Amino acid sequence: MSDKDLSWKYAEEFPVEPPATQLARQHSLELGIDPISPASGAQLAVLAAAIDADSILEIGTGAGVSGLWLLQGAPGATLTTIDVEIDHQNRARQAYADAGIPAARTRLIAGRATDVLPRMNDGAYDLVLVDADAASVLDYVEHGLRIARTGGVVVVAHALWRGRVADPAQRDETVADFRALLTTIAESSAVTAALSTAGDGLLQLVKTGD
Repeated sequence: MSDKDLSWKYAEEFPVEPPATQLARQHSLELGIDPISPASGAQLAVLAAAIDADSILEIGTGAGVSGLWLLQGAPGATLTTIDVEIDHQNRARQAYADAGIPAARTRLIAGRATDVLPRMNDGAYDLVLVDADAASVLDYVEHGLRIARTGGVVVVAHALWRGRVADPAQRDETVADFRALLTTIAESSAVTAALSTAGDGLLQLVKTGD
């Protein structure tokens, strides 16, 4: 194993995941969901804490792993989370309860994000997490940047898509979409961006303009 691989592994194993989040991760895997890694979750918590997030939007509820990390970083925030799978949201709702999060701090919307997002107000959220259908990532990020306030943060999970984005031999449609997103972001003057290798890649954007 190379020094870089060892460092990556060490960083991935560094965060200590609370029991409720560990249980949500177990349920995620049982449901066939690919949850964010503990290192990605810890970065989400740090971002939420750094901007003192009050309103958070999550595109892709899963079984609650990412939501728990976000709320760990911003204990006073309200989380709005969208997912088309009602069974997944029921697991997430239980995960929030297991973690002692009051029901009033979470708003679960069952539906397709492509239908829900256009109805959401501009600049209404401090932090937006995109962790849903990879085929719609470009659309989700566009909405996320509209919905986030100026100075707010948009985060894209799985931005390196299973290690395939960095491999020039990989040319499937999902990889092409992520590459197109990264190219567009790199050229944009409306955001300040960083791409972390945590987990499966974590693209972090601060909205600096419209």
